[in-house]
Amino acid sequence: MDLQLNGKVALVTGGSLGIGKGIARVLAREGVDVAICARRKDVLEAAADEIRRESGRKVLAIPADLTRREDAENFVRGAARHFGRIDVLVNNAGSAPGGILEALDEDAWQQGLQLKFMGYVRCLRAALPIMKQQGGGRVVNLIGNDGVKDSYWEIVPGACNAAGQNLTKALAGQYGRFNITFVAVNPGPVRTERWDGLVKAMARDMKLSYEEADRLAPRSIPLGRIAEVEEVANLVAYLASPLAHFVNGSMIEIDGGQQKPLMDAARG
Repeated sequence: MDLQLNGKVALVTGGSLGIGKGIARVLAREGVDVAICARRKDVLEAAADEIRRESGRKVLAIPADLTRREDAENFVRGAARHFGRIDVLVNNAGSAPGGILEALDEDAWQQGLQLKFMGYVRCLRAALPIMKQQGGGRVVNLIGNDGVKDSYWEIVPGACNAAGQNLTKALAGQYGRFNITFVAVNPGPVRTERWDGLVKAMARDMKLSYEEADRLAPRSIPLGRIAEVEEVANLVAYLASPLAHFVNGSMIEIDGGQQKPLMDAARG
C-alpha cells in the first residue's frame, strides 16, 4: 500500500531511542524527511546517522529538553525553517515514573507531567500556528493505555496519559476547520530500552522477583507477549499518512487487548 508519504516532512520527539526512533525509521523508509529531538546529543546524532544511511532521506537532529519551553520552540521552529514546512508532528518524548502512591514523591509527579504532558503542549503551541498558516497538518500523539486502563502501580503515567488523551480530543474539535487533525495512539507494554526499568519498578512495589514481574504483563495480554517497537511504528506511519487524515479525535489502543486486572490476579 502506498501511504502517500513520499516527500512529506515529519517531526518526531524522543527520536533517539525506543518507539520514537522506530517511528522516525519507518517514516523515513516511506520517503519522509524527518526531524528528531532528544536530550542526549550523542545518542540523538547516532540515531540520525543510522536512519540516514538506511533510508537515504534527510534527517535533522536537534538536541532538546522538552521540559524547557525554549527548547521545544527551537526544535519545532528550527525544523520548520530547515525543511520549509511541517506536515506531521509526532509527540512521543517522555515517560512517567511507575510505582504505587506510597513510593512516589512530588518530584515523580512533576517529572511525569512536565515531560509526558507539558512537553506535548509546548511542541503543539509551537507547531500549530505553522500548520495553520500552511493550510493543514497532522498530529499523532503517542500516549499510552494507562490513561484508559487504570492500574494502581502506574498512577503517574495514568494521570499524564489521561491528560494527553483529553488534550488530543479537545484540539481535534478546535483545529479541524483548519485541516489539522489529531489522533492518539495508546500503546501497552512495548519491548524498548525502558522496559527493564519498568519491570524493576514493578518488582520493587509488588515485592516480586524480577523474573516474576517480567511475566506479569505478557500474562495480561491474550497474545502472550508485549509489543515490538516496529508494530507501534507501523501503525503510527499509517495514521500519519494522508490515507488516515479523516481519523480525527480518535484514540487507538495497540496493546494486544491487554486486561490489566490479570496482572494483579497473576500475583496470587
